[in-house]
Amino acid sequence: MKKRYLILWSMLCIFCAHAQEPIFAVQTALDPVNAQEKLDLDQFERIKQRTHKPIVALVLGSGGARGYAHIGVLQALEQQGLKPDLIVGTSAGSLVGALYASGKTADEITHIALSMKVNDVREITLTRKGFLDGEKVANFINKNIDHRLLQDMKIPLFVVATDLKTGQKKVFNYGNTGQAIQASTAIPSMFIPVKIAGHEYVDGGLVSPVPVDVARQLGADVIIAVDILQPPQYTQTTNMWGLFNQNINIMQQRLSQIELKSADIVIRPDIREKAHIFDVKERETALQAGFLATQQQMPAIEQVIATKKSQILPLHLVREKP
Repeated sequence: MKKRYLILWSMLCIFCAHAQEPIFAVQTALDPVNAQEKLDLDQFERIKQRTHKPIVALVLGSGGARGYAHIGVLQALEQQGLKPDLIVGTSAGSLVGALYASGKTADEITHIALSMKVNDVREITLTRKGFLDGEKVANFINKNIDHRLLQDMKIPLFVVATDLKTGQKKVFNYGNTGQAIQASTAIPSMFIPVKIAGHEYVDGGLVSPVPVDVARQLGADVIIAVDILQPPQYTQTTNMWGLFNQNINIMQQRLSQIELKSADIVIRPDIREKAHIFDVKERETALQAGFLATQQQMPAIEQVIATKKSQILPLHLVREKP
């Protein structure tokens, strides 16, 4: 088994060394606008003063195939009639978030997720910077959301990616939705970085695996964060792939712990094993874990929303404050 891994790795290195640079930023007539960041930090404050309701943000974190748990979270929230005012997503969370923000119900997203095939989202393209081309991810998302642009989402959506050159966090909320998701899910060294307006972007989980800070910056009063990261103690490290996962897990755990401190509610589905993205049974298991974890937190969620609502002052009283 070890010899097989060494042979595979050697072949991959040889192919990548001689591979050509890929062509980036392929646009279609239906998706002509590059993903961009155009944040209005007062947007939700204006909504709150008009509606006298707290702004509820749903933050969907990274976690690879465990992202199916996000759909179970949405099912449980829908069941209680709770719809977020905005969604912030990183990596797998951005993918699920895009489908929901476009107007799809949790049941519709479940159908999409359970019927997804390998060839729908994966294409091997050997280059110096990766061996998976994420263009199919972009096309898959755009097709399933009827090519709706980020600024036209029914629920405002904010997609987190990482600028490969600077290491800075980038928040896309305007333009090509599929392209933004492709960037947010581009795991370095596996997926080819996504080039947008001269910058290369990779997985948002590198800098913000559970992007609570973005939701707070946007003015959310109630932040429901979904943490699906793999606890390091449950990660297999008996092979090269396991070691790669563990490196990411340890880094993301440290980063997420900092941001999660400012979340009002943290939902942690019980998914201890590394799920396989194309195993239907494991998809269903992750879905159920997300649903159950959210059900358990519903009393706390309702209490936080009620408390925040009681603290909102009418606009005329805000203006009269010294």
